[in-house]
Amino acid sequence: MKHINPKNVSINDIQKYLNGGIAPRPIALVSTISEYEENNLSPFSFYNAFGSNPPTIAFSPSRRVRDGSLKDTYYNLISTKQCVVQAVTYNMVEQMSLSSTEYEPYVDEFVKSGFTPVDSMIVKPKRVKESPFQMECKLLDMIPLGKGNGAGNLAICEVVYFHIDDDIFENGIIQPSLIDLVGRNSGDFYTRASGNAIFEVEKPLNKKGIGYDKIPDFIKESHVFSANNLGKFGNSESIPNEEDVFTFIDKLNYFESTEPMFERFYSQKKHKKMLESALFLLKIRNKKAKLFIELSAKIALENNDLDFAWKSVLYSNLI
Repeated sequence: MKHINPKNVSINDIQKYLNGGIAPRPIALVSTISEYEENNLSPFSFYNAFGSNPPTIAFSPSRRVRDGSLKDTYYNLISTKQCVVQAVTYNMVEQMSLSSTEYEPYVDEFVKSGFTPVDSMIVKPKRVKESPFQMECKLLDMIPLGKGNGAGNLAICEVVYFHIDDDIFENGIIQPSLIDLVGRNSGDFYTRASGNAIFEVEKPLNKKGIGYDKIPDFIKESHVFSANNLGKFGNSESIPNEEDVFTFIDKLNYFESTEPMFERFYSQKKHKKMLESALFLLKIRNKKAKLFIELSAKIALENNDLDFAWKSVLYSNLI
């Protein structure tokens, strides 16, 4: 592991560390307007939301690393106190990248990038029609975080109007697969936040999990379970007792099986078939049976069948 004092390395290196280690970052495609009513459009990935009452976001129109100069977005915000912040989706990522080109202040990035300007309801800067999520904002404060090259400027903004495409909602929630957002990584790398990149983690809001410390040692010492698996066990409210475990096992219909059959069920992520196969192998004293039972529990966890996982893994310790 590298141990780095930021005072002993270049600003370029620090920028690379931040961009690579704090990622993927959401991208704010920010439109502003100059005091001469010239459109400006630029993306920023030092950006996030910080409150909902009032709705508050912040991004950093930082000083340039090469010479410490300030960007057009900064000057426009200081002048007009207004902007529109748009989400960046996969379908618009190349145009977004084009808008990051450092054109002269009088050049309209809407024209250069090919994005379509749309009038806003409250603020003067235009909205980007192609984005399904747009926020009209007023600048609350601009906090300088330094004066040298690469220093940040924290633009804190209140959202005064939302424009959100109906098509990205499902059951009242903005669905990742429908909005298809893009995140910024290091170098030229981006992350597409949809498809197989999306997964769910249950929030422990209305319950109190037993915690990692209450997980039986034989589970924590197993080479089968990952840290994420153990975290899911720790998020349980209770541990099944022995009677419940044996009742669960007695209700299963295990069948004549072989190791290749188990491996096939494993590849198909069929945790119930895996366990039933493993129980038969246990009956005929197969040396891998206990391992196979633990693997059944692991796949049950990954399939969000927590009760099945607990009872399976506990049984592996009772046999």
